[in-house]
Amino acid sequence: MSRVPVVAAVVQRGTRLLVGRRPDHKRHGGLWEFPGGKIDEGESPTEAARRELSEELAVEVIHVGERLLSIEDDASPFVIEFYPVSVSGEPKPLEHSQVGWFSVEELNGMRLAPADAEFVTWLTAARQPDNG
Repeated sequence: MSRVPVVAAVVQRGTRLLVGRRPDHKRHGGLWEFPGGKIDEGESPTEAARRELSEELAVEVIHVGERLLSIEDDASPFVIEFYPVSVSGEPKPLEHSQVGWFSVEELNGMRLAPADAEFVTWLTAARQPDNG
């Protein structure tokens, strides 16, 4: 199966991260996710993040950092690529049923789409002090 790359924007404000709740009628409906979408043919992750976050949240992307993690969505052709993204503007839920800012601890207790849940688990482990 040919993999379709998807940019997932990890937008941070202080210690909180931006997530949106997927509309009920879509795949993973009602679950929370990091905003973003498919990277079109010939498009860079930065270009995709700019387009998707403008369409979904009416925010302007200021900067996209290096990819943090890539997760294959086993039940689909998508590979979700998580990038740190800086934005300007106040996010509006144009595609999601709601959006919100949550701490990593809060995200761990939320109903997240599978790849997003895996990313939050990775992020939680990455934030733990090294006890070795």
